[in-house]
Amino acid sequence: MIIGSAAMSIGVAVVGFFIFAFIVVFLKSCLKVVQQGCVGVVKRFGEFRTIYQPGLHVLMPLADRMDKVDVREFPRTGDQQAVITKDNVSLWVSATIFCQVTDVKLALFEVNDFGLAIDQMARTALRAVFGELTLDQSLSERETINSKMQDHMAEATLKWGVRLNRIEILDITPPTNVLQAMSEQKEAEQHKRAAILKSEGEQQSAINSAQGRKQAAVLEAEGQKQASILGAEAQKQVLELRADGEKRAAQLRGEGEAAALEAIDEALIKPNTLAIMQLRALQAVATSPNAKVVVPYEAAGLVGAAQVLVGAMKDAGSSADTDVAGNGRAPQPTV
Repeated sequence: MIIGSAAMSIGVAVVGFFIFAFIVVFLKSCLKVVQQGCVGVVKRFGEFRTIYQPGLHVLMPLADRMDKVDVREFPRTGDQQAVITKDNVSLWVSATIFCQVTDVKLALFEVNDFGLAIDQMARTALRAVFGELTLDQSLSERETINSKMQDHMAEATLKWGVRLNRIEILDITPPTNVLQAMSEQKEAEQHKRAAILKSEGEQQSAINSAQGRKQAAVLEAEGQKQASILGAEAQKQVLELRADGEKRAAQLRGEGEAAALEAIDEALIKPNTLAIMQLRALQAVATSPNAKVVVPYEAAGLVGAAQVLVGAMKDAGSSADTDVAGNGRAPQPTV
């Protein structure tokens, strides 16, 4: 009895375990949770049934099956692949594609694996786009390459319910010999640029020196011109002042002579003084080195003047004798 009851207890426990496991499996197959950023595609007996949004959903046991699809934007980085440019240069290129599922039904039922299909399409687009470009264009026009690849793939991916947001070229690696040639070319360009800059610097220096000398010569000439102008103006002022002085002196002399003449006219000239003046003038004419002697028109007047002078001298002599005899001193001559 004890053994039978123990076996029965074991059997009940096993049956209970199987029942619990069945319930767990049943609940797991019936209850599905869809995470945020994903959607659930429900197929009933292999046929598309509906699309569930994020949250908890109940499925029909043993009939419904749910596949979860991520509808967020995701990047797909491809491996490096060899491409040939338009000028027959082999390059190793890798690109990253940013895409997003927009139609879940098309993404699951129009293509077997849309991720693999996008990767293969990207490889084809890389070869096609780089085949239309030269090496220099491939290395310098990445934006053009990105836009051409997107245009090349956009129409095909829309049929799969996938939208290409953008394509970025990660790396472009030329062969070693091309890299060496590019390095040498770059070095030669740098030397060329350095030589050009040096020659331009020397040219600019020579131009600046010539301009400096020119400006210095112009300034010196202007200085000399200004100095000459100032000197001429100074001489002009000196001459003007001298002329004004001479003019003023002549005016003063003229005024003095006029005043003297007026004084002479007003004063009473003694006959003796006038006779002496006439004789002195005649003496000056006679002793001049001229070849001709001019006799004054009034020669008789001169003779009369001399007679008057002789008479005056006689009178002065007699007066002097009288004064000496009376006063004992010599008389002073009067003109």
